[in-house]
Amino acid sequence: MVSGSSTAMQSSVLALNRSFVAVHVVPVRRAICLLWKGMAEVISVENGSFLTYDLPSWLEVSELRAEFDEFEEHDDLLQSVNFVVQVPRVIRLLNYERVPRNVVKFSRRNVFLRDEYRCQYCDRKYSHSRLSLDHVMPRSRGGGNTWENIVTACLDCNVRKGGRTPKEAGMKLLSEPSRPHRNPVLTHQLNSRKYSSWKNFVR
Repeated sequence: MVSGSSTAMQSSVLALNRSFVAVHVVPVRRAICLLWKGMAEVISVENGSFLTYDLPSWLEVSELRAEFDEFEEHDDLLQSVNFVVQVPRVIRLLNYERVPRNVVKFSRRNVFLRDEYRCQYCDRKYSHSRLSLDHVMPRSRGGGNTWENIVTACLDCNVRKGGRTPKEAGMKLLSEPSRPHRNPVLTHQLNSRKYSSWKNFVR
């Protein structure tokens, strides 16, 4: 099923620098703004080739695909009374040369994504509201807020563990926590068919 405007605005766009190196993941609104200002172009992966489009030509392509019903299941569309435009999956920033630093922001959301929303003690998946962050080495003993000391835990397991180490609580970690090599948000999206074209630019 092709997604409509409301869902499309919640999707993400991979931004490349001028040398085709992935540098950011941006919201659709930001991507369209960059295209409108002529600061970026659409990169479309078609039959193994990379094709580039400015915004007017991308609008034309979108209209033709709409006319011949050529959109695929996971495509997102922005629709108005006068036009329809397919949300690009990848754009290239025409005047941006910088190469990103390989620094992954430490945040609650990124820890949940790294651990795949799975409690690292009972191995069950939960919704965001039923999860918490646990200090493997308790804060009362100097345990810090680091990738290597924080894991995702369900509320029940967190209460059960309390201010003890896993060993003291008779609980076992699924795996040793570590700093991810790649932004967990990006890793999560790469596993989706919707963003499969990103794999051409992200290693």
